[in-house]
Amino acid sequence: MQDAVLFLKDAAIFQHENLVISNVNLSVNSGEFIYLIGKTGSGKSSLMKTLYGDLTLQKGEGQIVGFDLKKLKEKEIPFLRRKIGIVFQDFKLLNDRSVFENLKFVLKATGWKTTSEMDAKINEVLDKVGMQTKGFKMPFQLSGGEQQRVAIARALLNDPELILADEPTGNLDPGTSVEVMHVLEEIYKSGKTILMATHDYALILKFPHKTIKCEGGELFEVVTRNP
Repeated sequence: MQDAVLFLKDAAIFQHENLVISNVNLSVNSGEFIYLIGKTGSGKSSLMKTLYGDLTLQKGEGQIVGFDLKKLKEKEIPFLRRKIGIVFQDFKLLNDRSVFENLKFVLKATGWKTTSEMDAKINEVLDKVGMQTKGFKMPFQLSGGEQQRVAIARALLNDPELILADEPTGNLDPGTSVEVMHVLEEIYKSGKTILMATHDYALILKFPHKTIKCEGGELFEVVTRNP
C-alpha cells in the first residue's frame, strides 16, 4: 500500500444521489499507467470527478496523493488539485489569453510568485509536449491536438504525483489521438503515474497498459491482447 498514490476500498460512486458504481476496489501505484474504460454513462467520469473532488465519496474508503476522499473538505480541494494533474476532453483553455499566459495563470493561482521561475517552468512543460515555439499563440489559433498538448503541459506545471486524464483524445481524430498518446507515453516513461479514462480501444491495443473496466455498475480488470 505504501506505493499507492490512489486507492479505493469498497467504495460506492454516486452521481449526486444516484449510485453509478458499487464495491469499487482500485489501487494505482506510483509509476503505473492504467486505462479506465467503459461505455458512455458507465460511470467513468463520475469516478474521475470523485477522485479530483468534484463529487463526494459517500461510502467506502478512498485516498489519493495523501488526501482522504471521505473526509475531503471544500477548502482542501485546491491543495489536492496541486498534487494531481487533470487533463479534460474539452481542453478547458482560456481563449482570452495566449498559451503562455494560460499556464502562468495556473501557476499564479497555485501560489507561484517569482516571474523568472514561472517562465522557466512554463518553458519546461511546453518543451515536454512539443509546444515550445507556440507559447505566444492564442488557443483558438491552435489545432485540437495542439490545444490538448497545452492542456497536458498545464497538468504538469506543479509536478503532480498523479495525472488524471478524462477522455483526453475524445475530441480528436485518430491520427491526432495517436500523437497525443505518444506525448502521454513519454510523460509516463519519465516516471509519472497516469490514470486515463477512454473508450478508444484502438489506442489501448496500440499502447497496451493495465486496463480497468466500468460495466453494469461494477469495476473490474480486463485483459487486452494485441490482435
